[in-house]
Amino acid sequence: FNEKLYTVPQWLNEEVKTGTTIIAVEFNGGVVLGSDSRVSAGQSVVNRVMNKLSPLHDKIYCALSGSAADAQTIAEMVNYQLDVHSMEIGEDPQVRSAATLVRNISYKYKEELSAHLIVAGWDRRGGGQVFATLKGLLTRQPFAVGGSGSSYVYGFVDAEYRKGMSKEESQQFVVNSKLDRWTDKHVDKVVVPPCLIKERNTVVTKIT
Repeated sequence: FNEKLYTVPQWLNEEVKTGTTIIAVEFNGGVVLGSDSRVSAGQSVVNRVMNKLSPLHDKIYCALSGSAADAQTIAEMVNYQLDVHSMEIGEDPQVRSAATLVRNISYKYKEELSAHLIVAGWDRRGGGQVFATLKGLLTRQPFAVGGSGSSYVYGFVDAEYRKGMSKEESQQFVVNSKLDRWTDKHVDKVVVPPCLIKERNTVVTKIT
């Protein structure tokens, strides 16, 4: 019996590095977004508590993945354009309008920018909405997962997602997706409910 032939490879004992994971889910009356909080450069963690959920307007957010600088640049460009658009039309912009802007910018500068944003929010016409904007596509989905670590949670969300979940169930769904597994339990979560239509009613909380 040769023990060397049956030695467990070292890589099996190493911690799995999942990368960025972002998620957004619709519920009956709004949306919930979640993300991990780590920023890495190669194998090194350069920031453990970055908020990857960026506001595009009062009731519209995006979840960022890819290059942090590129993703934030797109979010800032869309935020500015939505503010101008909102003043021109005299009302809050639609979620689809925000997602379309993200899609157009991402595709136009696809050679220069490396980023993927999930757009989610609430408006009077469509209620809670989630849009994926990967590689020039624009698709509305009941939930969306993105980032280099998304493959680790796809099985969970496919198995556990239920249509028509309440706000509380949707929040727990995001928590249970284990975004905090490799992030020192720092997870950012944004809830966008329509309970106060005339006021900013986005609640940002830390899950610990």
